[in-house]
Amino acid sequence: MLSQTSEHAIRALLYLAGRPASGAVSADEIATAIGAPRNYLAKTLNALAHRGLLSAVRGRGGGFMLEVDPSSLPIARIMELFEPAPERPLCLLGGRRCDARRPCDAHARWTAMWRESMAPLETTTLGDLLSDAPAMSDGLSGRACYAQSTS
Repeated sequence: MLSQTSEHAIRALLYLAGRPASGAVSADEIATAIGAPRNYLAKTLNALAHRGLLSAVRGRGGGFMLEVDPSSLPIARIMELFEPAPERPLCLLGGRRCDARRPCDAHARWTAMWRESMAPLETTTLGDLLSDAPAMSDGLSGRACYAQSTS
């Protein structure tokens, strides 16, 4: 469901959101922490900065800082930067597009199911993911397990 770029973006944002506010974090540090290729992640981080989700600090001691409140950042907003917009499903009865003006017999139910499948991405925020992270047996929060969860 997620592209690798979206997954890296979400994991990088979670990493930054889970850190105490202590200045910019280098792309190298983020890449190491989440187990992502540095050059690939740097492009992803720059795209997030271009869209205002991160700020980028150049030069020695530079890096990236989160610019938005994690509790106001829906996962869908992150994904839409890297994923093509999900298309409405084709008509189940004939492979054509149908709509409210020209619905097929399955239109209402199929459209409702499609909307319901998208709702969690639109209503779950980065902050929700952080608050749901269970404590780990070593006393660390679930935020410490980024590199272990690579796909």
